[in-house]
Amino acid sequence: MAAQGRQRILSGMRPSGRLHLGHLHGVLDNWIRLQDEYECFFFVADWHALTTNYEKPWTIPENIGDMVLDWLAAGVDPEKATIFVQSDIKEHAELHLLLSMITPVSWLERNPTYKEQQQQLKERDLATYGFLGYPVLQAADIIMYKANKVPVGVDQLPHVELTREITRRFNYLYRDVFPVPEALLTEVPKLPGLDGRKMSKSYGNSIYLNDSEEEVVRRISTMVTDVERPRKSDPGDPENRCVAFNLHKLYLGRERLDEIVAGCKAAEIGCVACKKELAAAVNAAMEPMRERRRALAEDPDTVKRILEAGAEKARAVARKTMEEARNALFSEPPPSEQADSGE
Repeated sequence: MAAQGRQRILSGMRPSGRLHLGHLHGVLDNWIRLQDEYECFFFVADWHALTTNYEKPWTIPENIGDMVLDWLAAGVDPEKATIFVQSDIKEHAELHLLLSMITPVSWLERNPTYKEQQQQLKERDLATYGFLGYPVLQAADIIMYKANKVPVGVDQLPHVELTREITRRFNYLYRDVFPVPEALLTEVPKLPGLDGRKMSKSYGNSIYLNDSEEEVVRRISTMVTDVERPRKSDPGDPENRCVAFNLHKLYLGRERLDEIVAGCKAAEIGCVACKKELAAAVNAAMEPMRERRRALAEDPDTVKRILEAGAEKARAVARKTMEEARNALFSEPPPSEQADSGE
């Protein structure tokens, strides 16, 4: 049973590089809210990072500490949520193996991310068994903790639906061990990068959570604004043409936004001044995180202790789940088989 009758949440991130504002507003802000409403398991998906980064696996461990520091600095609380590293819980690998035996290849081949990432990451060879089958490992991650809900954006719904299909198939073939998880749709703000494309570590167009004040100012100064407004004396259209305005909407109040829109359309405010104001607002919002991160980093064992404690909690749940799963497979025939055999 979930603690205190609360439903369970499972979510994770791959340690494949530095976290940026897209992660903060798209994931971490939501985690911080959910940890007060649900029993939450948040994990470092280091095995998942291998699916696209298997050629440089030594970069994964060094990313783990920095990523968890960002989580803690943002407000993820180890007293409220269980925080752990996926590979510390070997039961994930065992359940992944068992689920892989019952998952049709056709289910995996229709996964939209499978083809999309092969197209986007053409410089990497993703024609591997691990990359094709990572949704099975993802399903194991989720149902290992009998998660009731999985927070995702609309674009990730196919992943949760595949987990639901695998879960139903296991329960049908053997016995009802796992609740069928539901997607918890979260609103992910549209947050383009400095060049107008999606903010991404792969594109190098991000504002990172551990950037200094000076670095934030420098990055925002290069941000694309209204390409159809080459001079300050030209009227602009920030709501429809300015990439930077998407950040303004997150960091400035409604009244000031209205003033910027009016001033830009009337050619009374220039893009340089506008980006300076934006950088100041972003830095003001990030400073409490920087302070918490500095304080946490003073003790280099902080993250290690939190992850060890989280692994202990997660392992206790995982061992119990795997005992149930093994019993379902190997102890005795399921009720349907017993009925057919006349037992």
